[in-house]
Amino acid sequence: MSTPSLERGVLLLARGDELLVDRVAGVADETSGRRCTPATRFQIASISKQMAAVAVLLLAERGALSLSDPVVRRLPGTPPQWSGITLHHLLTHTSGLGHWEDYPAIDLHGPAEPDELLDRFAALPPLFRPGAGWHYSSPGYVLLARTVERAADRPYAEFLAEEVFAPLGMTGSFAGSGDGRPDVAVGHEGGRAVPSWDLATVSMGAGDVWCTGADLLTWLDVPRRGRLLAPASVAAMTAPHAPTGRPDEAYGYGFFVGPLAGRRALHHSGDNGGYKAFAAWLPDSDERLVLLTNQAEVDPVAVTSVLDTV
Repeated sequence: MSTPSLERGVLLLARGDELLVDRVAGVADETSGRRCTPATRFQIASISKQMAAVAVLLLAERGALSLSDPVVRRLPGTPPQWSGITLHHLLTHTSGLGHWEDYPAIDLHGPAEPDELLDRFAALPPLFRPGAGWHYSSPGYVLLARTVERAADRPYAEFLAEEVFAPLGMTGSFAGSGDGRPDVAVGHEGGRAVPSWDLATVSMGAGDVWCTGADLLTWLDVPRRGRLLAPASVAAMTAPHAPTGRPDEAYGYGFFVGPLAGRRALHHSGDNGGYKAFAAWLPDSDERLVLLTNQAEVDPVAVTSVLDTV
């Protein structure tokens, strides 16, 4: 059995509870020569949106908010042109808000004050009325994370640590800056280290989580085994709410729902500066696939070829 080339990072494939591929390769930090190990934490980039979605769903189960709540109710100071946008619209990328390239004034490396960031989001009129289209929007998930903070009355990273990672046993995972943390991989591009994006504010909720490979494999048990959430919440998270424009693909809450390697799957990729990530669950074969790498040149979707080798 051959596996796709991996110069840096972790590649895992499980079928049921059997680990079929377990590969760790390369350096976590080119400068020091420190190697990647199973304990190395990588930025999972946009897969972080799944944690934001679960945080919102947990609070909805507790009655602290509703998915039909308008964002202007949850975040005072938001502009009136957002009045029709609900948390559901943010979760499904149907709010009409733009993605990072639509906000050239925002520096992903930060730092930025939260209210300043909100003002910059508000400076661009919605691209369409809520629910009238689909446009991938990391800023929408930043708003969701801020909503979680207000509804839970505690910092977003703290909520994830206590209410999401700890109950799942994801001891190697955290949200926010990696500064001063042990076992963190440094992002690389062109063989050189690159500075991290601002994960504490600018990318909060949208791309701010660090995981080990094993932790991200465990994370997929949320939809796979219904861990952490009530069955109705799992069903809502994995439902094909909004067509993305690609054949047979829709977006749920933090998951793409559609074919992968010709099979039914829940999946998401991630792309932060110097990091790539991919995570998928294929329910018919009960396979879970995880890629975490600190090498910008990797095509994360290309690793799905490993599904045809086992």
